[in-house]
Amino acid sequence: MIGSLLIDPEAILKVAAFLKPEDFFDETNQAIYQACLSLYQRPENEVINQITVAHELMRQNRLEQIGGAAYLSHLISIVPTSLHVEHYAKIASNMAVMRRLIAAAGQIAAIGYEAAPDIEASLNKAEDILFQVRTRQSPRDFISIREALGRYFEEVGQPAAPGEKKIQYVLTGFAELDDFLGGLQRSDLTILAARPSLGKTSLALNIARNAAMNQRACIALFSLEMSREAVAQRCLASESGVDSRLVHLGRFDEQDEVKIMEASGILSEALIYIDDSPQLRTVDMRSKARRLHFERSIDLIIVDYIQLIQGDGRNETRVQEMTKITGSLKMLARELNVPVLAISQLSRAVEWRASHVPHLADLRESGSIEQDADVVIFIYRDDMAYSAEEWSKMHDPEKEPYPRGIADIIIAKHRNGPLG
Repeated sequence: MIGSLLIDPEAILKVAAFLKPEDFFDETNQAIYQACLSLYQRPENEVINQITVAHELMRQNRLEQIGGAAYLSHLISIVPTSLHVEHYAKIASNMAVMRRLIAAAGQIAAIGYEAAPDIEASLNKAEDILFQVRTRQSPRDFISIREALGRYFEEVGQPAAPGEKKIQYVLTGFAELDDFLGGLQRSDLTILAARPSLGKTSLALNIARNAAMNQRACIALFSLEMSREAVAQRCLASESGVDSRLVHLGRFDEQDEVKIMEASGILSEALIYIDDSPQLRTVDMRSKARRLHFERSIDLIIVDYIQLIQGDGRNETRVQEMTKITGSLKMLARELNVPVLAISQLSRAVEWRASHVPHLADLRESGSIEQDADVVIFIYRDDMAYSAEEWSKMHDPEKEPYPRGIADIIIAKHRNGPLG
């Protein structure tokens, strides 16, 4: 494989994206391939051949270590053509995975022999080890700004292969909200917060439905408050346009029944997966999300709602537990490289002020929610804060009619964009 790189300057383009130096078992081959990558990644795009690689190895004081220029000549002499370089690279990559799997098996066996009292912790450790093998994760280290920019342009500029789904960001389906946010961005934790009964779950489900229907996005929904059936009913009512109370009670006329059947057929094709386990910890959510991600490639995770997530039972205060929970949700977003939309309650303090418009300080139980979130969205309704009579005393009803049923969406925090 390395000989192919030395005889064909274009061969590196076919393997650099997936083959890493550590995939080679032999340290000599690791050093040579690393030299090839160093040349490839330079701004001047130096040509890769026997001479340039030898100079690069000499610069790194590794030429004699790999056997000198004679070894490079030997590699060239045994390769008649570079035609199969990608095939050889995949073999090297697969063998590296097998070696990591063998090492993982030993680590998992050691966990089993420990006989730790916390079986869940042991299972999570084992799952972490396998996850690192499967995703080829390695410890993150410094990279140059040039390499970071290269990865960015590679991600945004590479077109999807035929039949492949490529979603850079998840659109909410609400035009003004998408204009502000640019959609829900990968690795971002977005908090959707409001006081009870203001439509948090409805908005989140509409975002899920819009993304699934319009972008063919795969949604993982952790519903800690409602059953799977209740979630399905909400989605059905929204898609069909039939009153949600009638859908819940099963009382609708023939015209509504036609709408419901049509909506049911459409929703059945949506990639929305619902977990309604009532007592979940973040480690459980992480494990389930990983498995679904491997099977279906998740595009968005929704959590309804974070105050119902269980702590780990270590006699911590709820504030300390919430700090860990929000931190874990942010880590999950980064680990799977998907947006996480988490619903949150607001404290009652918002109701005690003269102005009921929520602030970041109103996020319930922990300042870590504000700290860990990339985006914080509030739902506010004047008609839930003031009666029609109170409204008429504060406003001219002719110029500002009572806003019955109208909700304001407030972007209170946006790490990478405007507020509003």
